[in-house]
Amino acid sequence: MIALRLVRLIEAHSDSIAKNLVTKFGSSPRTTGMRKITGSELLGGMHELLFHLSEWLLMKTDADVEQRYRTVGASLRSKDIALADACWAITMTKQYLWEFLQKQGFLRSPVELYGEMELLRLLDQFFDRALCYTAEGYEEAQREPSPIRPEPHKKEQELTLPNFGR
Repeated sequence: MIALRLVRLIEAHSDSIAKNLVTKFGSSPRTTGMRKITGSELLGGMHELLFHLSEWLLMKTDADVEQRYRTVGASLRSKDIALADACWAITMTKQYLWEFLQKQGFLRSPVELYGEMELLRLLDQFFDRALCYTAEGYEEAQREPSPIRPEPHKKEQELTLPNFGR
């Protein structure tokens, strides 16, 4: 499967791709909110995704993607990162991966073109679902009421008996 070969290429370069994406997020005016995430946390998350991309594209179920990216969305909301910033980061990641593959200079035989088209379809499907589930998790976290803080304990009033003319 040619698509798998292309995904393995991304996985083999996951360190440099992740670093470039983190730099891109840090410099883009569309992802300023992503700067609220520590560089090492963002880099680690990007590397984890890219290093295991074949699993995410070929083995993980829709339920796996949903669980992961709803959690991502809720986490971004808890860090007060704008949903639009998260959406742009996901979109930029998908676009960067496609540009990375184009720069590798593959020959354009019909079989290779088919493999690239197959991979593009898989990437689109994965990142589109990640985007939607991130938004759903974000909005769900936004709807949840903030934790209720108990009122400070009031001093119990002493029990007093009525004065019956004493």
